[in-house]
Amino acid sequence: MIIRKANKGDLESIMKMYKSCVKGMIKNGIDQWDDTYPNEKIINEDLSTGTYYVAETDGTIIGGINIDQNQDDTYLPLEWKDKSNAFLVVHRLGVKEEFWNKNIGKDLMLFTESLVIKKGLDSIRLDTYSGNLKAMQFYIRLGYTEIGTINLKIHKNKYHCFEKIIH
Repeated sequence: MIIRKANKGDLESIMKMYKSCVKGMIKNGIDQWDDTYPNEKIINEDLSTGTYYVAETDGTIIGGINIDQNQDDTYLPLEWKDKSNAFLVVHRLGVKEEFWNKNIGKDLMLFTESLVIKKGLDSIRLDTYSGNLKAMQFYIRLGYTEIGTINLKIHKNKYHCFEKIIH
């Protein structure tokens, strides 16, 4: 498996990966994502800014993640440990359902940690849906600390914000 920066030509494969991921989430009672999110418009924006990365095996995209420095305004009132604001933010980490439990998500998160080091930053921030206990446990196992909760989307439960200090 390789992790590489995605390009515009990857859009269709990325959307297929998300479709598989969403199908698996819904099958497991997780209503975090649906037909409307993540969508092509958002992924196209990620591709345009050059902040989207894919996990690929044998020419097939099996996972993806957007890594940038853009945090939602709802993050601002939280008491983050990293006061330097030298962080990366993870968005839309997804893995094709048939590749779940094969460390693809973990590898993408470790890749994110390497980017923090490479860019001379200090931490990673992210949020995950309260209805996705598997994801919350995943981030805790990787050494993330829960910082607080936010209301990110109308008609959805709260999202839990996590942080990991790298430096």
